[in-house]
Amino acid sequence: MGIADTKESWETVATRTPFEGAKTAVRSDQVRMPDGSVARRDYQVHPGSVCVLAYDEEGRVLVLSQYRHPVQHRLWELPAGLLDVPGENPLVGARRELFEETHTEAADWRVLIDFYASPGGSDEAIRVFLARGATEAEGEKYSDISSEEADMQVEWVALADLVAGVLAGELGNPGLVTGVLALSAALAAEGGIDALRPAEAPWPARPFTA
Repeated sequence: MGIADTKESWETVATRTPFEGAKTAVRSDQVRMPDGSVARRDYQVHPGSVCVLAYDEEGRVLVLSQYRHPVQHRLWELPAGLLDVPGENPLVGARRELFEETHTEAADWRVLIDFYASPGGSDEAIRVFLARGATEAEGEKYSDISSEEADMQVEWVALADLVAGVLAGELGNPGLVTGVLALSAALAAEGGIDALRPAEAPWPARPFTA
């Protein structure tokens, strides 16, 4: 391909952190522009996230419904979670989230897609894994969950139905939207799923120890 994002860093002449929460923070940078002026850029500092698109032989995707207070909606989403262990291999985090949220494990893992959630206002990077050969996990279900997680509804839904819902504006979670459209494109592309990157593929946005 002749087009790709490139790493670039403009000079930060001053920085402060006006807010720091349990997992994320807000940073305010004074950045020197190409014309020499200085502009203020406020953004969320985020550890990064992983999503898991579990896809079965019947063409279905494992999704869950969760209430999201900032947008006042219950959204259908992929199993997902924060990379809140510094340097953690994202595949380890993805396996953990799939188990904790759905009591599921998978035999085959690949990188489906990487993206930035909202690069104009956050440095959050998201990696979506494709997981196949999903089965119910052995042992007891994960029990250390919050009240809103206990209220989650888990379903297997046809990929075609999810794509239709995205295009109709009825599904809006960014991980789900990006993931199901990426899988649809991968299935239609030469090489199909087998052409996807391996699960341990490098992730420059969030370097990790393999």
